[in-house]
Amino acid sequence: MTRFSPFHASLWSATAAPPPVTRPLEGEIRADVCVVGGGYTGLTTALELARAGVRVVLLEREEIGFGGSGRNAGHCTPTFTHYSLAELRRMLGEPWAERLIHRQTRANDRAARMIRDYRIDCEWVQHGYVMGALRPGQRAALEEKAESYNAAGARTRLLDRDEAQAVTGSPRFFGGWLHEEAAHLNPLGYARGLARAVLQEGGTIHTGSAVIGCERQGNGWRVKTAAGKVMADKVIFATGAYTVGGWPQLDRSFRIQRVFVAATEPLDPETRASVMPRNTTLHDGRGDIFVCKFDAAGRIVASMFPMGRRGRDLDYTRQVLTDRLRWLYPQITRPVRWEYLWFGELDMQSRTVPRLYGLAPGVVALTGLSGRGVPTGTMLGGILSDWALGVEEQDLDLRVEPLRPAPLWMAAAPALKLRQMRLADNLATRRDRAPLPPHA
Repeated sequence: MTRFSPFHASLWSATAAPPPVTRPLEGEIRADVCVVGGGYTGLTTALELARAGVRVVLLEREEIGFGGSGRNAGHCTPTFTHYSLAELRRMLGEPWAERLIHRQTRANDRAARMIRDYRIDCEWVQHGYVMGALRPGQRAALEEKAESYNAAGARTRLLDRDEAQAVTGSPRFFGGWLHEEAAHLNPLGYARGLARAVLQEGGTIHTGSAVIGCERQGNGWRVKTAAGKVMADKVIFATGAYTVGGWPQLDRSFRIQRVFVAATEPLDPETRASVMPRNTTLHDGRGDIFVCKFDAAGRIVASMFPMGRRGRDLDYTRQVLTDRLRWLYPQITRPVRWEYLWFGELDMQSRTVPRLYGLAPGVVALTGLSGRGVPTGTMLGGILSDWALGVEEQDLDLRVEPLRPAPLWMAAAPALKLRQMRLADNLATRRDRAPLPPHA
């Protein structure tokens, strides 16, 4: 059982467009497909199915976007976490690797199209993403990244020192990698807009409807909540890190990594003009990441992973955020006040790509987005809707696997990996005689 921090403490809950009106399920209803989970994956699946004329019912335990889809930092960067494309090809094999790489690298096309077609109010800005190089020795890895992603059809390029400063506004970088198709948004606004689109296309959504059981009923399935049931031919569980019950052992198929996100008060116009002046997303390039971007009101929204006191002691956490931000941007001379600070949870897999599980005939689940939620959740709806529409398993863009628990070592692996990456970064930075950020 996972434990969740308050949902309404976030910037997005305070600023997102309101959700559509939905109610808990009462009584019995019939559907072709029942989708469990009101995040990006479940919503885009339901949307694709509703557009195809399928009777689809979506059940959400809390409210739309309650999980990672409403708590993330709002980055929409269509890349993979941790592993290179070459490593993914070795891990996944063909044809699965090429299919998934194509889906992921084109995910922002899909998001942009849905935002445009359904007029979703979510602060969508597609001005790119920069991964900076805080030491000269990082250039070789960024060159490989640019070459591999460009070969897969993405539009990316390397930045020299002068251009990195011009794009990011920071004097700290020796260069960088610019992904020109990346974007950022209000993530909860996006989730709520997808829910409106599902309803517009004829789908049904019930919030406040925790699934307490899923049982075989004739040739289909009976999905039970406290006050009702859905009789469906097929069932899709898309609850990610916020899985609670629903199907036995599904919540053991991943391990949790917490992340925190914070937002400043709006910057003054003069400072705002010199910090991330092209309104990109910025990744500082360290394994122990600091990622930031602006919201529509001119607040800096930044995220990091908890480590030691960071994430437990909130005053210390704010100080770490302030020190890293002002180190990157010495032109921020006024006091930094963090108006919002909230937590989310990631469903981590050892290979950091989603896993599609065949639970029973007519029932699947998908977990393991591993921290690339906005583009990944957006593109996964196409794969799950393909399955529900009868595409043969060998023709899907994810391999269907039997449900297995995550290995025991994964309980500690994400935190240990973060510490190992921080140590490696520090050693390499000293070797390159480059400055270390504070609290490194």
